Amino acid sequence: MRPPLWQRLDAVARNLTPFGLTLVLVILSVVPLHLPDFQRVAPGLTLMAVYHWAIYRPNLLPASVVFLIGVLQDALMGLPMGVSAVVFLTVYGVVLSQRRFFSGKSFAIVWFGFTLVAAGAAVESWLLVSAFNTAFLNPEAALYQYVVTVGVFPILAWGFLRWQRTFLRLE
Repeated sequence: MRPPLWQRLDAVARNLTPFGLTLVLVILSVVPLHLPDFQRVAPGLTLMAVYHWAIYRPNLLPASVVFLIGVLQDALMGLPMGVSAVVFLTVYGVVLSQRRFFSGKSFAIVWFGFTLVAAGAAVESWLLVSAFNTAFLNPEAALYQYVVTVGVFPILAWGFLRWQRTFLRLE
């Protein structure tokens, strides 16, 4: 017997939350705050979401969706098309390959893993944008953005874990 319509709609809505939350973070990443040079060092909110969902619920945020989110972020931020998509897919692939390692580990280990992955993502993004511009850009902004991203990660990860415990059923 099939579950009632409301239960099916509830399940669909719950399963779309990783995509929805990541999409909200993409939009928050492009909201102008009117702070001088803030956009250059703003935390990589979308990167944090991709990392988190790749560890805890990769079935709800597949690689195809990660690609689309990256392309959308590039379009909204005015980055060369494909840079964020490539970076997010790289992060997604690396984290998926290490998902078994992160399973059941303390938050300190997950955060340390994020510091490594975010460093690789910052370097990859810097190299891709530099290649697009055919000149090495000043890496200072990428370094500051990395530091801010790593510092903000615990807050966003806490929110994601609370959301996951509250709204998503265990696999």
